[in-house]
Amino acid sequence: MKPLALLPLALLAGCGSSSPSDPAPTPSVLVSLQKIERGTAPEWATAYGSAAPGVNGSETISVPQPGQVSRLAVMPGSTVRAGQVLMVFTTDPSSVSAYQQAITSLSAAQKQRATTAQLLTQQLATRDQLVQAEKVVSDAQAAITALRRSGAGQPTRTLTAPFGGVVTTVSVAQGDRTQAGAPLVTLARTGSIVATVGLDPAKAGRVQVGQSAKVVRLNGGPPIPAHVVRVDGVLNPKTHMINVDLSLPAGAVLPNEALRGDIAIGEVAGWIVPHRAVVTANGPTSIFQLVAGKAHLIKIELLLAGEQLDVVKGPILLNRPLIVDGAYQVQDGQAVRSIAR
Repeated sequence: MKPLALLPLALLAGCGSSSPSDPAPTPSVLVSLQKIERGTAPEWATAYGSAAPGVNGSETISVPQPGQVSRLAVMPGSTVRAGQVLMVFTTDPSSVSAYQQAITSLSAAQKQRATTAQLLTQQLATRDQLVQAEKVVSDAQAAITALRRSGAGQPTRTLTAPFGGVVTTVSVAQGDRTQAGAPLVTLARTGSIVATVGLDPAKAGRVQVGQSAKVVRLNGGPPIPAHVVRVDGVLNPKTHMINVDLSLPAGAVLPNEALRGDIAIGEVAGWIVPHRAVVTANGPTSIFQLVAGKAHLIKIELLLAGEQLDVVKGPILLNRPLIVDGAYQVQDGQAVRSIAR
């Protein structure tokens, strides 16, 4: 029984090995580190808009005669090649009749001229009468030429694409009757699609043709390289923005697709730091650098904020690594465990 009697003493001895007054271990935060460097980063002016045909990049097909759409072969968004059939158009019978009347008038005028010429040889007509007869023939020929060029002499016309591109608008439906010159189909040339974005007028003075840019689809996708090809000199009356056209590679986007355009309007110099290393919550904008194993807070001025990199200025410590991941979890003077980047 003696060993059992010693058990409480042993337990007491074990509890006395840790005193409540002993200091608790200092917690540390796991962070990643990165070397900090000076440099420059582009300043972007962001604008929103959509894809549309550029200036002189589209053509509207019409017929200078009234008629009816007999067959429609395309729809908005269709990709067509040069010479591809767009629609079959039936010319209005009144136009065809006018052409036939012009043919008859020319035949009659030619006969009259021949008769006048014969009478002149018999001295039964004057030279002036022959000149007048020749003028009537010339006028009748000119009228036929004009009607033929306008298609009045063709009861049925097959309209084809004058160049390769994309159908952006179809203004009629199959079976529709149209007036002379009414728009039928609008085509945008392949490679002529641009991003037309609305830019804040306050930044428009810093945008010039040729500046580099990038375009991003609002529904996702990688950035598309671009450059400025046109800057409007007046406000868009609907949006009250300055329209800017950004070039796009052929086939990169579809007409009317919603886009965001970022235009490089300059460069900002300073300390280049990852965006996630800049702390803006619970106090002034700041970063943390590693000094003697602890986080050292430095107040900074944010010169340029980007999606990946920021440009800042402030009393940055040379040759001291920057805390990147974990910057929002540490406090000034707190011990950290680091993962070098």
